[in-house]
Amino acid sequence: MTQRMMRLGFLMEGQGYAWSDWRHPKVQSDAMYDFDYFKEQVQTLERGLFDFCFIADNIYTNANAAPIAVSRLEPVTLLSGLAAVTKHIGLAGTVSCTYSEPFNVARFFASLDHISRGRAAWNVVTSYLPDSGTNFSQAGLPDHDLRYRSAGEHLAVVRGLWDTWEDDAMVQDKASGVFLDKSKVHELNFRGEFFQCKGPINIARPPQGHPVIFQAGDSEVGRNFAARHADGIFCVPVTVEESREFYADIKSRAAAIGRDPSKILIFPNIRVFVGRTRAEAQEKYRERVELIGMADGLSRLSKFCDGFDFTGHDVEAPFPEEVFSRQTRGLVGHVKKIERMVRADGLTLREVVQRVAWPSDRFVGSAQDVAERMQHWFESGAGDGFMMVDGRPGDHGDIVDLLVPELQKRGLFRTAYEGTTLRDRLGLARPANPR
Repeated sequence: MTQRMMRLGFLMEGQGYAWSDWRHPKVQSDAMYDFDYFKEQVQTLERGLFDFCFIADNIYTNANAAPIAVSRLEPVTLLSGLAAVTKHIGLAGTVSCTYSEPFNVARFFASLDHISRGRAAWNVVTSYLPDSGTNFSQAGLPDHDLRYRSAGEHLAVVRGLWDTWEDDAMVQDKASGVFLDKSKVHELNFRGEFFQCKGPINIARPPQGHPVIFQAGDSEVGRNFAARHADGIFCVPVTVEESREFYADIKSRAAAIGRDPSKILIFPNIRVFVGRTRAEAQEKYRERVELIGMADGLSRLSKFCDGFDFTGHDVEAPFPEEVFSRQTRGLVGHVKKIERMVRADGLTLREVVQRVAWPSDRFVGSAQDVAERMQHWFESGAGDGFMMVDGRPGDHGDIVDLLVPELQKRGLFRTAYEGTTLRDRLGLARPANPR
C-alpha cells in the first residue's frame, strides 16, 4: 500500500502576511511590486517540491487598510510571469465571483493553464469587504447567501465554457488544410438567475480539462459550497481539534452528495517559525510578536469581524457582544468562530486579539519540532496537507532547507515531482468532457 503523502501549498504575500511584517529590518518593504522577489521565492519553493504557490487578492482598499491589502499586484498577471520561470509548481490565484464575469474568468485561467502547461488553480471567493461593490458600479455588498448562490452559477458557467471545446477539436493538419474541427466546438447557451453566456470560449480546452478549484468557505453555506464544488479547501483552525472537526464535516458533506471524500483535499493554514535550533525559532517568533501593536491587532480583528470598529472599546473588558448581534454580510464563518471562542472561554478583547490577530505559536521550533506537530495533525485527520506561511518574510528558504528534508525523512512528503500537471501532483483526476 502506498503511504499517504502530505500536500503543501505556500501563501506568497510580498512584504508579509501580517499587518506589521513589513517593519522587520530584514523584510523588503516594497516586495509586493518586485517580480524578482516573487521569482526567487517561487523557485525556492519549487526546489522544495511544493505542490503549489498561492497569490491572494482583495478588490477594495483604502489608506487605512493593512499594508498587505493597500497595494498589490493582480494575481493572474503575476502568476503568468511566474509560469515562465518555473516548470513544476502549481500556480493558484484568487479571483472574485461576485465582481467578475464568468467568460473573463474562464479565459484567465484557461490561458494560465496553457501558459504553465497544466499548473493553474483558481481560488473561488465571493468577496466580503462591505464597500467592494463601490468599485463595480454597485452599492454595498450583496447578502452572504445570495453571493454563494451566484457563485455556484458563476462556477457552472466557467466550467461549461472550458468544456465548449472537445479535447481533440484542434486538428491543425497542414496537409489537408484543416485547422479546426468545427463540429467539436460548441455553444454553451447558458441562461440562469444571474448570468447569461452564449459561448463558446475563444481558447482551447485547458490542459487539465478544468484548472484546480480552491475554496475557503467556513460558514454553513460556505462549507456546503466547498464540499460540492472544490478540489481543495483552505481553513484557518485555532486548534488541531477544530481542524479535525472541519475535516470530518467537509468529507461527510461531500460523501452525502455523492462525491469521493478522498478527492477533496483540506489544507489548514499554518504559520511556520522554523530554526536550526528551538531557540533560534523562538527568537524569530519573539521578534514578530514585538512588532505588533494593539492598534494593528485591533485593525486585523476588525477585518475578521465584518469591519466592526473597536475604537474606544476597553481591551481589558469582555469582548463586545454587539459584534455577534448585528447582521454579518462578510466573513460569517469567522465571526461564528470568534463567538464560539468567547462563549467557551469568557475572553476579553485583548485575549481575542492575541488568539486571532497575532501569529500562533503552534508551529514554532526546530525542524524536528515542527515536523512532529505537522505529522500529528496530518495523521490524526486534521488535514490532507497544509497551506504554509513563513513566520517572517524571507524565511521560506529555511522551510525548504530545514523542514522539508525532515518531512521527507519521515516518509511524509515527496522526494521528486510526479506527473506533469497540478492535478497529477494532487492526485486529482482530469475531468472528462461531457460532450
